Amino acid sequence: MNTQTYTRRYDLDWLRVIAFGLLIFYHVGMYYVTWGWHVKSPYESSFLEPAMMLLNPWRLPLLFVISGIAVRFAADKMPSGPFAWARFKRLMVPLLFGSFFIVPPQTYYELLADEAINPGYWDFYKLYVDFGRHWEMATPTYNHLWYVMYVLIYTMMAVPLLLVLRRVKWPELVGRLFASPLVLLLPVLPFILYRFTLDTQYPETHDFMKDWGAHARYGSWFLLGLLAAKSAGFWRGIKAYWRHALGLAVISGAILTPVWLGWDSLTQEGALMQAARALRVAYMWWVIAALFGAAQATLNRPSKTLTYLTEAVFPYYILHQTVIIMIGVALKPYLVGAVPEFLMVAIGTALVCAVLHEYVIRRIGFLRPLFGLKADNSQRAKVSGVQA
Repeated sequence: MNTQTYTRRYDLDWLRVIAFGLLIFYHVGMYYVTWGWHVKSPYESSFLEPAMMLLNPWRLPLLFVISGIAVRFAADKMPSGPFAWARFKRLMVPLLFGSFFIVPPQTYYELLADEAINPGYWDFYKLYVDFGRHWEMATPTYNHLWYVMYVLIYTMMAVPLLLVLRRVKWPELVGRLFASPLVLLLPVLPFILYRFTLDTQYPETHDFMKDWGAHARYGSWFLLGLLAAKSAGFWRGIKAYWRHALGLAVISGAILTPVWLGWDSLTQEGALMQAARALRVAYMWWVIAALFGAAQATLNRPSKTLTYLTEAVFPYYILHQTVIIMIGVALKPYLVGAVPEFLMVAIGTALVCAVLHEYVIRRIGFLRPLFGLKADNSQRAKVSGVQA
């Protein structure tokens, strides 16, 4: 077991909270944009799509990188066997609970909207949990909790690698490369390769048995987090060049936005389309690198707010999509107007998650593990870096 001392990375805790917060409001946006989702608002439009296009490339990669970093720090605190079992329980319990008790209303309202079932939640639920194939979608399902499933898979697969990483440091040459401007380029290269190979053959489905393109991308982001977590060269490079990354992100975002808005008019295999696909991958990393650097420079300090939100964010994540859909469906018949409805869905989602976490989940011992929290409220997790 590695007994080295380390310092908590509050900046990464903050980034994890921010990333999950953006994910929640991204899903609020999905209720309104013209892209496919479980249910849709009567005020569906393309108004929010430019902002969501800028957010979409990097919101999940950021979470997977941070999860990899968190796993690396947490794994160095205990032997591999206990670590693997602790992580398995911490992720599998809320995944199963969520799939059977939190997610079902999402499926119910989606099937109602598609006129695939008649009203009556209990009749639907009995079919939902019997593992039969009653509809096009397989049930029970994990919907937005696919992220938890994938992090669980990658964590279990990483256990043997973690044994190696405890004993073997990155070669000095690798550290020097990442401490140079190449930190803005090297992490991009495998993802450009994936974009023009696996992604074309395996579109993302969130079916973990067949999602090879997504596993390559998200698994590689997770691996980058594992490798970079304790690399002094990597963090020196981020510290030195994050402003360059920010500039590149702003420029590439400005270039990509009009291209994305006119995407349907482009030739699918044309040079402009291929260049935009490659630039989107680079934009993804430049935003993440800029966020890492900005957080390192401005957010690496403790606070009571951060301590509270670090615990709260996972229950919020588990609850949020069901809350969005239930509030949206409840408001739909009243046609209150696009802006009032959006505000009520967004603010209502935040308030419901906050109230359930503060007054129910965190205060009732047996509920805490169901939402990814330690059973004993008096023993908060003390890890270096963020929690996965």
